[in-house]
Amino acid sequence: TRARRVREMATRHFSASSPEDPAELGSGDETFYLEQVTIDDDDDDEYEYEGVELEDDDLTDEGEEDLDQALRTLKLKQGMAVDHAPPPPERPEMQERPEVVDDFIRNFLRKVGLHHTLDSFQREWYALQQEGKLKEEDVGSVPDVYLRNQYLRDEVKVMKEKVEKMEAIANKARSTWDKFRKERDFHKMHHKRVVQEKNKLVTDLKRLKNHYAEYEPTLGAMRKKYEAAMKEKMMMKLERDRLKAKVGALEAQVSQLEAIGSAAELEEVTTRPRPRQTGAMLPRQPRPNPYIGLSEEPRAVEAFSLQTTSSAHAVGVAAVTHHPTKQIIATASDDCSWKMWTVPAGELVMSGEGHTDWLSSIEFHPHGSHLATGSGDCTVKLWDFRTASCSATFSDHTQAVWDVAWHDLGDFLVSASMDHTAKLWDTVAGKCKATFRGHVDSINSVCFQPFSENLCTGSGDKTVSLWDCRTALCIQTFYGHVNAVSSVAFSHRGDRVASTDADGVVKLWDVRKVTEFCQIYAGPHPANHCAFDRTGSILAVASDDGTVKVFNTETAASESLEERAGAHLSDLRGHDEPVQSLCFEPNTNRYIISCSSDASYRVWF
Repeated sequence: TRARRVREMATRHFSASSPEDPAELGSGDETFYLEQVTIDDDDDDEYEYEGVELEDDDLTDEGEEDLDQALRTLKLKQGMAVDHAPPPPERPEMQERPEVVDDFIRNFLRKVGLHHTLDSFQREWYALQQEGKLKEEDVGSVPDVYLRNQYLRDEVKVMKEKVEKMEAIANKARSTWDKFRKERDFHKMHHKRVVQEKNKLVTDLKRLKNHYAEYEPTLGAMRKKYEAAMKEKMMMKLERDRLKAKVGALEAQVSQLEAIGSAAELEEVTTRPRPRQTGAMLPRQPRPNPYIGLSEEPRAVEAFSLQTTSSAHAVGVAAVTHHPTKQIIATASDDCSWKMWTVPAGELVMSGEGHTDWLSSIEFHPHGSHLATGSGDCTVKLWDFRTASCSATFSDHTQAVWDVAWHDLGDFLVSASMDHTAKLWDTVAGKCKATFRGHVDSINSVCFQPFSENLCTGSGDKTVSLWDCRTALCIQTFYGHVNAVSSVAFSHRGDRVASTDADGVVKLWDVRKVTEFCQIYAGPHPANHCAFDRTGSILAVASDDGTVKVFNTETAASESLEERAGAHLSDLRGHDEPVQSLCFEPNTNRYIISCSSDASYRVWF
């Protein structure tokens, strides 16, 4: 058996600083042992120890017990009476020791941050204490009331600081609330004003709608009356011009008859039967060209700018032409109609419908009395302004008609078609007089050489050809384009012809020398149409990039590279989509008319 070892007999805790002071009892950190005894198995005392069997329940959780607990356990094992466990010892009450004067002063100086003053105080205090100059009543404890007052003053100070902070927060919250209240009132007033204005606008809109609905039929009727009046006005002007011409012819005839001198001869002339009209005849000799001796300076087209924009049709405008004597233009559109407008006012004069497909070309009669149109319905129509109706329809083409052009005498009309042919129409007899065959692709453009019986065609087979209308034979073919030719145009002098293609290349050909005069690059977009001015030195090109490019042909043919670079005079920008056709004002070159796929025509001067 092993002897039980008693670890501790008794313990008592005292304060390390002052164990005799009962006020500080139990506040120390060290443990003092009054007596410690250890019993080993090898001790040689005469007492006989008896082994005791212990069960697991008898062991404490910590594996050790005090003396009283061990005695009670032994008595229980032997069946002896056991006294109740004594109550735990009462813990001594902790009393707070009053703070001495020097500690009070130290704590005060440390709290307010007077460290230099604290050092001076401690040096003088310990010096006086060592010299014995400090009395007991001077170094006593600070009364509790002073400590309490100091504590209360600290609390009051902290509470004042908190109150000040809370007042600042409250003032800020009050100002913010006032600001929000004012903004709320302002927005309420603004909302009420907006609602009132909205209700007023709604009422005005309803009233205007009702007012417009009342006047819409009247406006429609007035619009129709205006169009009818404009047509009647135009018809009266045309009738006046026709009568004036007729009066002039009659006056000339009267003068001629008066020169004959006798009434018999006059009667014979008036009663002579008229020859039966079988159709117009082409002159055998070319007429004098008045533009050959024309000495006129070209206009400064580089200074031209956009002046007028008019929405002519609902869809794209394919062609535009100018009246030979009046300030009137005509437009042909993809909406199967044509319209006449005054320039630059843009007032509608007349319109015509009759084609069953898009219109591709339009051209005024040299005398201004008729209008010719070509269409995708394979027909060419003549429109008489005097009757305001279609006077003739030519339908010999088997595919769409791309272009039409009048002979300078006004008796013949030529048309170019997608069926690879061009046809010469006798407008007096109302039939086809000749057919020009030779191209292997669509003929996209056609024009007459001024004051002659020759015509020029541009084809999708990349060639430009000259034809004799009297024999319907090809005179000359110009090669040089690498893409389809889209347009051809003669200068007014008749010595040069310009051709454009889908690569934006413009070529000028000298018909007298039968050679290429010069080449102008207007790309990279396709060049859709071209036109000369009266002098023949300015060429305008309608480009697929929505611009009108203007060139000086004389400069473009110069041998100097710098002069050729200056041949491009300007780009007239304004259209939103490709420019399809253009023309100069024929009498003075005062302005340029262009039309585009954006359904408008524009005037530049």
